[in-house]
Amino acid sequence: MSSSLRLYNTLTRSKSEFVPIDANNVRMYVCGPTVYDFAHIGNARPVIVFDVLNRVLRTVFGANHVTYVRNITDVDDKINARALRDFPDLPLNEAIAKVTEKTAQQYQLDTEALGCLAPDKQPRATEYIDGMALMAQDLINKGFAYVAKGGQGREVLFNVAAMPEYGTLSNRKIEDQKAGARIAVENHKRSPGDFVLWKESSDTEPGWDADFTQDGQTQKIKGRPGWHIECSVMACEHLGEVFDIHGGGLDLIFPHHENEMAQSCCAHGTDQMARVWMHNGFLQLEGKKMSKSDGNFVTISELMHSDKFGGRQWSGQVLKLAMLMTHYREPIDFSVKRLEEAEAIWKKWPSVDVAGDLTNAEPHQSVLDALYNDLNTVAAVHAIHVLAGKAHESEAAGLEFAASANLLGLLPEAEDVSDDDAGAIDALVAKRLACLNDKDFAQADLLRDELKSQGVVLKDGKDPETGERVTNWEMAR
Repeated sequence: MSSSLRLYNTLTRSKSEFVPIDANNVRMYVCGPTVYDFAHIGNARPVIVFDVLNRVLRTVFGANHVTYVRNITDVDDKINARALRDFPDLPLNEAIAKVTEKTAQQYQLDTEALGCLAPDKQPRATEYIDGMALMAQDLINKGFAYVAKGGQGREVLFNVAAMPEYGTLSNRKIEDQKAGARIAVENHKRSPGDFVLWKESSDTEPGWDADFTQDGQTQKIKGRPGWHIECSVMACEHLGEVFDIHGGGLDLIFPHHENEMAQSCCAHGTDQMARVWMHNGFLQLEGKKMSKSDGNFVTISELMHSDKFGGRQWSGQVLKLAMLMTHYREPIDFSVKRLEEAEAIWKKWPSVDVAGDLTNAEPHQSVLDALYNDLNTVAAVHAIHVLAGKAHESEAAGLEFAASANLLGLLPEAEDVSDDDAGAIDALVAKRLACLNDKDFAQADLLRDELKSQGVVLKDGKDPETGERVTNWEMAR
């Protein structure tokens, strides 16, 4: 199956039609959170962007023909440090478990509040440690890795010079490479760009037993995996050696994604890890880079449940809409003003009774055309806003708006109303309609105001067949 979906590929630096390896199983991997702290609003951007892509892929190829994997990194030195800080009286492994469980649970709550679908699979790094050790050994066997002793213990390092193609994703030459942020440049490395596949743990650090054989000599190294190999192993386990789309933030292109691609291709003997690499742009907060030390930092949870940002709480839907009002590859200056603009748009969209059947409702072609053009959510939001203004004109128009908003996970839902309340509202609406037909506009206005005080929004229109005046209602959000 082919589609009109066009995506920008960081690897080729061009936009082209997306044709999956297997249209019956379109596979996407996105780098998820390192669960040492609650997710901040910068972390929300890839969640939202790739949720939209997931929804679009399911629209094009069918919901049962897409596999979306987003990992959880639950082994990392930042986690160790946070566990020691927050739970100094507990054994380290218990402290780590408390940190990771709490933050992973909050992450799920945050992403759900943003109106994002759960990925099909969310593997945790600690579930695949054996596979990471095996991949490291495989790379040693094939001449792409080596064991060396550094200042912090023994390490298995990837030898970037052994891969001439290294640097193609980030467009960097090997001689210009610098070590990744998680690795110190030390004399035991053959090249400054060599990165860790496995590192020895001290007695006070979490570790797993593993054997590594080099030049006929086997060494037992109790340690933990490097950051990059975690994603390579989890992606391969769930999506295969080569899959369709790999996504993440722009900051992951180098070193993380470059190193993932290098070790995966060398381990599997392939010229690709993913066919398409996609990256969302950076996010600033009120014109500045986010920084805890500068007090310029806010989590998703704080945004929705505290008055830290703009002196009030913001809904997850408004946050999501604010993100989608900028193209995913462009930078965002996230601000109170941006949220206010998104909320003003959101309040003009009619709420919809989701109990209604959207199964046969199709998004408007203008919305599809925008999203199929490299996820142009700016144009899609504008098109949905136009549809919202016409949603009251007919049932078909209302369904078209609802299906279009639902495609982005932005469908406003009508509040539940009891049968007794609904009956009373129906009676008042009918009475007002009778007043309008009798040209008793003063009484009709009084009834309108009474309904408004109860949180009822009226939508006047005409029956498309008879031309008679009709009035529908919904509860205000």
